[in-house]
Amino acid sequence: MEWAPAACTLPTEERPLRVAEFDELFASALCGLERVTSTRLRLVLAGGAQVEETARGLAARESDCCSFFVFTFAGDGKSLVLDVEVPAVQAKVLDGLAAQAVKAAPRVAP
Repeated sequence: MEWAPAACTLPTEERPLRVAEFDELFASALCGLERVTSTRLRLVLAGGAQVEETARGLAARESDCCSFFVFTFAGDGKSLVLDVEVPAVQAKVLDGLAAQAVKAAPRVAP
C-alpha cells in the first residue's frame, strides 16, 4: 500500500490484499470522484446493495487498522456516495487513496 501511513496496524503481508480489494471496488463500481477539500474525498459508486455491502465492509476493516479514517455513506439505492475524511496531518494518505482510485478506474477523472 503506497498510501499506507506509518501508523497503519495492518500486517505488512496483508497490505497487498487490501490494495487489491480497493482496486476491485474502484474498477468495478467507481463512477465519480471529487476532492471536496484537502482532507475529504468523495467517491460515487454504482452497483446497488452488493457494492454497498462490499464498500461498508472494506471501510470497516480499513478503520480497524487506520483509525483516523472517517467513512460516511449516503445513497439512493442506485448509487452510493462514500465520503472519506482524514485529519489534516493525514492528507497525503488521502492523496494516495485518490491516486489509487484513478489508477484502478481510469475512466474516472479527478
